[in-house]
Amino acid sequence: MEMTGKTVLITGASRGIGAEAARVFADAGANVALLARSTGDLEALAAGIGGAALALTCDVARFDEVAVAVQAAQDRFGRLDVVINNAGVIEPIARMAQAGPEDWGAAIDINLKGVFWTMRAALPAMKSAGGGTVLTVSSGAAHSPIEAWSHYCASKAGAAMLTACLHEEEHANGIRAMGLSPGTVATEMQREIRASGINPVSRLDWSEHIPPDWPARALLWMCSPDADGFVGTEISLRDADIRRRVGLA
Repeated sequence: MEMTGKTVLITGASRGIGAEAARVFADAGANVALLARSTGDLEALAAGIGGAALALTCDVARFDEVAVAVQAAQDRFGRLDVVINNAGVIEPIARMAQAGPEDWGAAIDINLKGVFWTMRAALPAMKSAGGGTVLTVSSGAAHSPIEAWSHYCASKAGAAMLTACLHEEEHANGIRAMGLSPGTVATEMQREIRASGINPVSRLDWSEHIPPDWPARALLWMCSPDADGFVGTEISLRDADIRRRVGLA
């Protein structure tokens, strides 16, 4: 997939899937605007990529910060072609009877509101340019209840519905909205899950998790015409046909 001259904005870009996506899209020729709260990790990643990367410290739970970051990406690169809603947290892992209300709400602010804030901030630029692609990193938790993950399941389900609503409202304006359910990925989040020991996902062997470059490469493929038939849907990397089309083992 050739991305030369395109600008891609990635939330939660300092580690895991977001960091791998930054490298994959930059390797494909894209300019990458990288958003995260972790300033040090983010700047190190951007420095490693070079002039095609812009590090933007941003808390996606705050709309004003997201709006400033989106404008900064446009000011630097002159356009905005792709948005990847990747930022997400798994903490606090707790059953509903023990979950702290403020911590539970903070997860919703990042995992759900953050997706809407990013869509809302990016849409005017994309629509005025004639279109763009909005990709949301989803999860099997969006569709199935998991013990002690009520915050994660609820927020991911909401984010999946936001993506579907975006397709419904804006596909006629050239907006390609899709979700990606990667399965379990070998990232720091999986270490947090494993440490909890509270549900079957936490007891998966590490070898069962896919490497983070797989979903990153899938996100790149989703920007290609080959993925046009999946616009408005959520694809899963558990699907062997999808893995084949992406070019994964």
